[in-house]
Amino acid sequence: MHAFREAVEAGDLDGVEALLAEDVVFTSPVVFKPYPGKAITAAILRAVVEVFEDFRYVREIGDPAGPDHALVFTARVGDRRLTGCDFLHVNEDGLIDDFMVMVRPLSGAQALAEAMGARFEQIAAQAEARSS
Repeated sequence: MHAFREAVEAGDLDGVEALLAEDVVFTSPVVFKPYPGKAITAAILRAVVEVFEDFRYVREIGDPAGPDHALVFTARVGDRRLTGCDFLHVNEDGLIDDFMVMVRPLSGAQALAEAMGARFEQIAAQAEARSS
């Protein structure tokens, strides 16, 4: 999904949020339970932008006209480098309705979990404010 990649790379978080379906489900690489809904997904993505350093997409995989896309990225969390992939599915309206992230290595995933965990109250409050 090239539009999503362009919005992320431009730092256009409103543009990223506009590409999310209301019923999007976000699956985190470090939390067991998926997060349903646009408000929480947008809040998580806004926090990730603060956590990731040196973030860049390095590859797009998938048919541009198809519903399934994979965006491979590299980033750093503190002193831990990681590689990850955003797996996106778009609905018939062209909006992202399934967003799953995977990262490696384990030490990078642990650093990400710690950094995001420290922000989770803020993330939840932001999601609540957006959904009301």
